[in-house]
Amino acid sequence: MPIRINLLAEALIAEDLRRRDPAKRVIFAGALLVALALVWSSSLLLKEVLAKKDLTLVQNQIQTRTNEYDRVLASTKKIADSQTKLDDLKKLNAARFLQGNLLNALQQATTPGVQMTRLRVDQSYSSVEGTKSLTNSFGVVPGRPPVITEKVTVTLDAKDSGANPGDQVNKFNDAVAQQPYFQTMLDKTNGMRLAGLSAPQTGPDGKPYVLFTLECRFPAQSR
Repeated sequence: MPIRINLLAEALIAEDLRRRDPAKRVIFAGALLVALALVWSSSLLLKEVLAKKDLTLVQNQIQTRTNEYDRVLASTKKIADSQTKLDDLKKLNAARFLQGNLLNALQQATTPGVQMTRLRVDQSYSSVEGTKSLTNSFGVVPGRPPVITEKVTVTLDAKDSGANPGDQVNKFNDAVAQQPYFQTMLDKTNGMRLAGLSAPQTGPDGKPYVLFTLECRFPAQSR
């Protein structure tokens, strides 16, 4: 039986051992894992870039909405302030002192021998600042709206040149006081008083007369 000798057997065995070398497999597996890790980290980086882009977009939208909200709040505050002023003006208009009604009442308060020489209307205003609502440990303390108080004083200067100067002063006072306008509008306490009475005087025409002053006080109006 012939004997066959394979001269390449040793080389083939060495090659087979190299193929089965565990270190090579580990290196290959490691390289594969590194490649997968790089791909995974790249995907994460891409996701991070996209997420930052979306975040920036959302933040810009939020900032835009915030700016719009601030503008809306500012506009709402301006509207509320304007409405408050408008309401105050309406109240002032409804309760304002009407000169025409006063003149009409005085036109009907006549007394023989008495002539009005001057009419003066003094209107003064005082204001009290309002306070804001406060919150403390006991609850909410409501604020107080601002208050404007109007005081009106009407001064009538007149001349009594009747037959007996001075006798018509009280009659003129009564004529004014009995007018429905003054009965309704004047202060119930000391609404009318004689503020001045001169001594008898003689005019250029030689007729005697006295000068007197009536003061009419209207009740203070707060708004």
